[in-house]
Amino acid sequence: MGRSAVASAGLEDVRVGPRNPRALLGAHRGEDMAGPDGTITPKALRGRGAVTNKSGRFEKEARAIVDDGWGSLGEIEALRTEVHTERPRNIITRNDSPDISFERSINPYRGCEHGCIYCFARPTHAYMGLSPGLDFETKLFVKEGAAQLLERELSAASYQPRTIAIGTNTDPYQPIERTYRTMRSVLEVLAAANHPVGIVTKSALVQRDIDILGPMAAKGLAKVALSVTTLDPVLARKMEPRAASPEKRLETIEKLAEAGIPTGVMVAPVIPAINDDEIETILTRAHARGAREAGYIVLRLPHEARDLFAEWLMEHYPGKARHVLSLVRDMRGGKLYDAAFGKRMSGTGPYAWMIGRRFEIALEKIGFPKSRARLRTDLFTPPARQGQQLNLFQL
Repeated sequence: MGRSAVASAGLEDVRVGPRNPRALLGAHRGEDMAGPDGTITPKALRGRGAVTNKSGRFEKEARAIVDDGWGSLGEIEALRTEVHTERPRNIITRNDSPDISFERSINPYRGCEHGCIYCFARPTHAYMGLSPGLDFETKLFVKEGAAQLLERELSAASYQPRTIAIGTNTDPYQPIERTYRTMRSVLEVLAAANHPVGIVTKSALVQRDIDILGPMAAKGLAKVALSVTTLDPVLARKMEPRAASPEKRLETIEKLAEAGIPTGVMVAPVIPAINDDEIETILTRAHARGAREAGYIVLRLPHEARDLFAEWLMEHYPGKARHVLSLVRDMRGGKLYDAAFGKRMSGTGPYAWMIGRRFEIALEKIGFPKSRARLRTDLFTPPARQGQQLNLFQL
């Protein structure tokens, strides 16, 4: 990708094939974050997980900023987070996947500022015409009116309660939740309706909502799992740059457990030759802080996540990159990802089998209970429908 000789333009769009690896070094849709050689500058990437911003799989072409040689790019500032409003028609998402333990979920936000490089939700940003790379962690969407939509759906005459999972796609307690409080408004509706909820997060911000989750848990309506990927703060900062530190997550497990909230730990994802040596230590430390449930998921790299993760490896662990990807392929039938039900979470082959056995043995040795807390649905009281509310004034 050569430099432009068009002095008057300063920046120009360069058309390349959507799978051209050189396109991965450019900025998406003309954002000012390229350096003199057309690559994204370290300053612009500060605090971000992805190292590129390649176009999504539905785009016919990729766009990149290049320097025309006249110093037109100037001083590049760090990428800023942009928050946009989304107005969905419904807030509860339903699935019938046979290898997922929940039928219903809520995602208060689209995109996630935590910037976890391994996030399997990154490819969903392609549906918005945005990049699963840096766009996913810098261009976020808040679902406006989420609480009102939830009330409407729960009040439907045909609604039957089932545990709603939150945090299964993007983190409901990512940094913008401090401002928008969408997750808290959703919890308030669920608490008022005595509706069960299971939460997964990497954020210490969940402690803010102990005042809601504690009483819900006392009724058998709530449980929380903290995702602890590594205990190494240096690795964590590279891999999940804006998530809570490992120690803060362990502290959060302790605070939730002390409040009587059933608390678990998710060792996810397990990445060969990167964090797989920490499985037993994470489980031991989490159990000591009060976690009584545990699970794991091996690295999942659907669609654009494959290239993004490979680029991250080359940036941070170039000496390990070939070995890591080889082990991932060993767990995925020779590919970097296999989406088959029953295989996508745990993988297949000797290496995946070894991870599973290590996990099971560690649970038994550490003393994790064999059974898990079951949430109740029999206490559910649907919110009053609008017509019912009007009838009260007619009495």
